[in-house]
Amino acid sequence: MAREFIMPRRIITGAGALEAAAPELGRMGKKALIVTGKVMVKIGNCAKVEEALKSQGIDCSVYSEIIGEPTDVMIENGLKQYKAEGCDFLVAIGGGSPIDSIKAIGALVENGGSISDFYGKTIDVKMPPMAAIPTTAGTGSEATQFTIITDTKRDIKMLLKGGVLMPDLAVCDLQFTMTAPPKITASTGLDALCHAMEAYTSRKAQPISDTFALSAVKRIFKFLPRAFHNGDDAEAREEMAIAALEAGVAFNNASVTLIHGMSRPIGALFHVAHGLSNAMLIKECLGFALEGAYDRFADLGRAIGAASAEDSDQAAAEKFLSAASALVEELETPTLEGYGIDRAEFYSRIEKMAHDAIESGSPANTVRPITQADVEQMYKNLWDSFS
Repeated sequence: MAREFIMPRRIITGAGALEAAAPELGRMGKKALIVTGKVMVKIGNCAKVEEALKSQGIDCSVYSEIIGEPTDVMIENGLKQYKAEGCDFLVAIGGGSPIDSIKAIGALVENGGSISDFYGKTIDVKMPPMAAIPTTAGTGSEATQFTIITDTKRDIKMLLKGGVLMPDLAVCDLQFTMTAPPKITASTGLDALCHAMEAYTSRKAQPISDTFALSAVKRIFKFLPRAFHNGDDAEAREEMAIAALEAGVAFNNASVTLIHGMSRPIGALFHVAHGLSNAMLIKECLGFALEGAYDRFADLGRAIGAASAEDSDQAAAEKFLSAASALVEELETPTLEGYGIDRAEFYSRIEKMAHDAIESGSPANTVRPITQADVEQMYKNLWDSFS
């Protein structure tokens, strides 16, 4: 069966990547809207991007109102500034939130309306040029055709898709990931692991996405603990940036499965950061998914050295689950209770969360058949197993 494989038009990685990308940025337009958060402005990362643009004679306007994960309101305000300032291309500097935001803003530049109008549809509109500069090694949004935006009226995280959402330029510069603190390093790194694991075990997996997914899983198990325990480990930081990019490429073409489907409702209703809610779900969701894809999870177990060729597929898969669970624990991932979520409130939302998870479509990519009742039970297990 023929399959399409999509990647950014150009990717520049490694130390000095921003400087190397400056000429490319200079060809993207006359005035950029830099989309970022206040922290990126405060620590000087945004200024570095401004300087790179100025070196090419490009004007810019900074929209630094991406506070937490992006909402439809943030997108509307960003669009207003883009138009008011006469911008003609978009640059994101930050984690997945600013990168997701430029995609959503870009989708409305010509089309107008609200980003919520695209929910349940494939986005196929004229887009301005977009450059993505990640400062965390996790979301992989710089290499995907997806964006996640919260609809504040319906309390849901919308997973929006369209080939036009792929950034034209991805710049993965070591200097920016060095600034991520341990908790962010952990949650974003585990997010990348989820992307890679789910892409490899998805019903939509394909040979090329498998190559990227396997490579990402191996890098993450080797280098994420190092980056977490020692943020100044330049090699670990660079390898994790590559791993996040690989994982993004993988799930962009093979999609995600159960973890992401169940993660979005937790984030929308309890305001848990996306990477962290993914991490909270790894043990429970993989425990369910193994049975349908022992061979695929066995490949992952052998790839990271947790299992050997002598192990049966089931044994190798279970060893991978143990290794993934141990990594989640090593990176000090909190439980729902430890995060401060009220048990009674969580239980009162389970039916809605399970419905929204199934409706997102991601759980259907899991090889093992799954029902809403299964998802409801896993949400209960997620609390009770760790309390």
